[in-house]
Amino acid sequence: MKLTNRHGTPVDPVPFLVVSSLAFLMSFSYGPIYLLALGLSLPISITVSTILFVCATGTAYHQMVLTTRPELRGEIPPEQRLRRLVYAAAVLLALLALLSLPFLVP
Repeated sequence: MKLTNRHGTPVDPVPFLVVSSLAFLMSFSYGPIYLLALGLSLPISITVSTILFVCATGTAYHQMVLTTRPELRGEIPPEQRLRRLVYAAAVLLALLALLSLPFLVP
């Protein structure tokens, strides 16, 4: 099955699959445990994690498949790629610190 954008142009499915797989991994590995630590029941925690996964996957599909324009892709300068990598690492570190907060508070 070939993924196409809204104009019918074929789109590379790999970035979308990677992002949706990471969304699944993050939402179901941290979501239920985090929400259980906040006092929610297990069925509600799994439901909330599922809703977050579906929202993240829908957003990724919209951005990476539906509205993408492959003809506009070009090479990004190395400085800009490095800056994005550093920002992504900082955001990931802050996210992991945020996710560990309920386990640090007695």
